[in-house]
Amino acid sequence: MNEIRRGSAEMTAAMLISGTIGWFVLMSGQAVTSVVFWRCVFGALTLLAICAAMGLLRPGILTLRTFAIAVAGGVAIVLNWLLLFAAYSHASISIATTVYNTQPFMLLGLGALFLGEKITLTKLFWLGLAFAGMAVIVEGKPAETAGVGSYAIGILLSLGAAFFYALAALAAKWLKGTPPHLIALIQVSTGILMLLPFADFSALPQDAGGWSILATMGIVHTGLMYVLLYGAIQKLPTHLTGALSFIYPIAAIVVDRFAFGHVLGIAQIIGAAIILVAAAGMNLGWTIALPRPRSDRLSKEAAE
Repeated sequence: MNEIRRGSAEMTAAMLISGTIGWFVLMSGQAVTSVVFWRCVFGALTLLAICAAMGLLRPGILTLRTFAIAVAGGVAIVLNWLLLFAAYSHASISIATTVYNTQPFMLLGLGALFLGEKITLTKLFWLGLAFAGMAVIVEGKPAETAGVGSYAIGILLSLGAAFFYALAALAAKWLKGTPPHLIALIQVSTGILMLLPFADFSALPQDAGGWSILATMGIVHTGLMYVLLYGAIQKLPTHLTGALSFIYPIAAIVVDRFAFGHVLGIAQIIGAAIILVAAAGMNLGWTIALPRPRSDRLSKEAAE
């Protein structure tokens, strides 16, 4: 029981940390590429120290294949960060984070395509429900953005971020048994190499406050968050991990409300609630009574 309690505390802390990152991104005043670049730099330094302390830097831990998959996952996770952070300024932190939580459905399709996982009628129901929530959010765009198209761009960027997160999660499935902190180190190191040509060194923060924001995203939102998240995953049953993951979008909505004064409209609230319920159904394995196909009913009747 102590392990469950500790894991729950770690997962809660990790999700609360994740829910605040939008504030740091917008307050940094940096271009999105620079924000992600410095997040990778400070994250790599933090994770390098963690991996060294855990003895994960010795040779023989990774094969060439696992290293290549980890790098591919790093490309996906960095693209995920770029798209999600870009979405904040178009559709608000609240909407971007809610739409981003369609990622389980992206992973559902990728799992069926590459891992041969079965898509059941129940999973299709949750997918359809999430799509309905998405439609409500799209229709519920704020009046001040009417005719601009920025809101729609934010939603598309969030969907793209969810897709690349699902790709990173798929890579993680193929890396089962590989130390997760080492995977994270490879991912952020990959991000440094990816974004180095695009980093704007002429527009660096001019004061300690600006650098502290970037350092916090690397040290706290990357290094510390990975340690807490992976520690929680190792201690908690899957259903509890999935349940506690919904602290993240709720925290992001609260931060958006109090830090930036963004209030969701009625339609947006309804759409967000629908998406989060659908995602909860997928993550927690909720089952619902759905009518069986006619062929299944006929087969059962014949057997009887």
